[in-house]
Amino acid sequence: MTPNITTRLGWTTTLLMAAAVAALVAQERDYAPTCTMCPGTYISNTEIQAYVKRGFANQLTDQQVRQVDIGKANVGVAVVTRGRINNPNANVAEHDLVSEVYHVIDGAATLVLGPDLVDKVRRPAGETTVRLLNGPGNNAKAIRNGTTHELKAGDVVVIPAGTGHQFTRIDDHITYLMVRVDSDKVTPQKTEADSRADLLTDGRANAGGGAGAVSSPDRFPR
Repeated sequence: MTPNITTRLGWTTTLLMAAAVAALVAQERDYAPTCTMCPGTYISNTEIQAYVKRGFANQLTDQQVRQVDIGKANVGVAVVTRGRINNPNANVAEHDLVSEVYHVIDGAATLVLGPDLVDKVRRPAGETTVRLLNGPGNNAKAIRNGTTHELKAGDVVVIPAGTGHQFTRIDDHITYLMVRVDSDKVTPQKTEADSRADLLTDGRANAGGGAGAVSSPDRFPR
C-alpha cells in the first residue's frame, strides 16, 4: 500500500526532529581544552620596544620575543625591523610549516605575496631562521602573478605557510610585530626568562637576517 500524504509528512517531521536532536547533542558535547591548564602570556610594550631599539642599533631584522606552546601548536611573537630598500628583484621568502601574521607598528613598505615561486632554492637546515624562527622553507627569485600591497602603520597581513613574501620597497624603515603559528611545533619555545637573558646580549646570534646578524650556522649551537 502506498503511504498517504499524512504518513509521509509524519516521517518527514520525525526525521527533522531527529536531526535537530542530533545537532543539539553535538553542541552539548563536553569538549576538553586543547591546552590543559595553560597560563596566559603577557608581553609589555617596554619589552617590545627594547627589541625594536636593539634591532635598529645592531642591524638585526627578525627577533623572536616569545614562543609559546598552546596545545596543538606553538605561537611565536617576534619584532621585525627593516631598513630602506628599493629592489623589485629582492629575495622572496617562503616557510613550509609556519604561518605568519604581521601588524605594522611604524613605517611603510611595498610587500608582494603569492604561492607560485620562481626558481626556488631550499634554505639550509642550519640557518638561524630555519632552526629558531620559521622552520624549513625556500628562498626564490620572484613570485609569479603575485599581489602587491602597500603597508602602513596599523595594517595587518596574514601569510599562510607556503605563501611567498617579498619586500620590494621600503622608503625609510618598517617595524612590525609578527605572530607565528607553528602547527607542527618545529621551532623551539622561548620563555620570558629566555627573553630577559637574550636582551642582555647584542642579539646577533639569535636574530634572523640583517647586516648585524650571525649568518654562519657553525657560529652558534645547533
